[in-house]
Amino acid sequence: MFAGMRLDVRGRWQAGHNPLLPSQDPFYRPPVDLAARRPGAILRSRPIDVALFGVVPQKVSAWQLLYRSNDLHGRREAAVTTVLLPPGASPHPDRPLLAFQSAIDAVTERCDPSYVLQRGARARGSVTQAEWLLVAGALRRGWAVSIADHGGRAGNFGAPREPGYRALDGIRAALQFEPLNLHADTAVGVWGYSGGGLASSWLVEMAPTYAPEITIVGAVLGSPVGDPGQVFIRLNGGRYSGFPAIVIAALRPLYPILDQVIEANLAPEGHRLLARAQKLPPITALAQLANQSFDNYLHKPLEEIMAEPELQGMLDDLRLGGSTPRCPLLVVQPVRDKIVHIEGIDAQVDLYRRGGTHVTYLRDRCSDHFTLLPLSTPMSLRWLADRFAGEQLPPADTHTVWSVATMAPGVRGFAELALTALRVVFGRPLAAARGPLRRTDRAAAA
Repeated sequence: MFAGMRLDVRGRWQAGHNPLLPSQDPFYRPPVDLAARRPGAILRSRPIDVALFGVVPQKVSAWQLLYRSNDLHGRREAAVTTVLLPPGASPHPDRPLLAFQSAIDAVTERCDPSYVLQRGARARGSVTQAEWLLVAGALRRGWAVSIADHGGRAGNFGAPREPGYRALDGIRAALQFEPLNLHADTAVGVWGYSGGGLASSWLVEMAPTYAPEITIVGAVLGSPVGDPGQVFIRLNGGRYSGFPAIVIAALRPLYPILDQVIEANLAPEGHRLLARAQKLPPITALAQLANQSFDNYLHKPLEEIMAEPELQGMLDDLRLGGSTPRCPLLVVQPVRDKIVHIEGIDAQVDLYRRGGTHVTYLRDRCSDHFTLLPLSTPMSLRWLADRFAGEQLPPADTHTVWSVATMAPGVRGFAELALTALRVVFGRPLAAARGPLRRTDRAAAA
């Protein structure tokens, strides 16, 4: 259907063709003078066509930016973010920027947002495709959006710190990119859920020391994992055991001690399982690797191996909460989450509060891990809009509610979400629901 891909003179993929995978695309290759560039410096850019599930064209303005960033060990690298504007957006001095971290949750490059979002992309099983509805909701409000490939070229799912580096440098690149008409003092909001919440947590933890010049006014962290090591130990052998397989496959190249322990204990069938997990998108991995226990491929149980003293440093490195975000946070979490246990999020919130972070924490009794994302979307957009407008912060309390769906903006928020979904599915323009407003504009409107 999309064979014979070619680029036109503006760098867009012509209709009826596939975009190249990042490893095959010259756009992703760093220039020879990378070492001379500052973090966040734009190396090259190109316009792209965005499509829902790679098929339904979306009427938005979109570009890819290649920019300088750093990996886990501080080594310079080139990274990519996709930046977007509402269709026909005119310059606006108060337009905010949303840094949206997708739940990439994979090693395979087929799940990189910069590939997934393009028209003609073959990325079946990617979570990013479904998350486009959230991004569309932000664009309808008149916001600019940056979606970084926060896992990097190697797909380092679960790695600490480097998602923050890549996302923050993506923000720096977006603020400099002339077609977005942003500026150094543009208000920046942060949002992510599950794997995206994990990446967003690293972003806000790293921001005070790595990018203190960025004006982050607030972040929504949905089910943000807290302690990745405990999560993948708990999920081993259960319905969601595809996630531990992907995480171990991703972390082995980053932590030599993990690679040594796995090599010493893993049977040949286990190596084949990891090789398989490395190639699967998250939704496919959940279906195909359900109930696969690493204990069946190891000389001793996974939990026993992960408890060995030499691995404790790695597990401590993966855990969130070691640094204190300076921006206010909204954290949402299902009480009965079967993937991310609530104890890990309680601990993450507690560490942030002890460091002085303003955290509004909502625990939802009725939702599960998958339903909380759409149900919390209207509330999350409203909370971010209030931060952009300079509204007073809600109390830094913990509330356990039956459902966040009953909270403001309630019926109106879900009506806007439904209208956005219809426009996305039928490829209609994302007519602005409400433009970015300053505090003075809100007061005048009242």
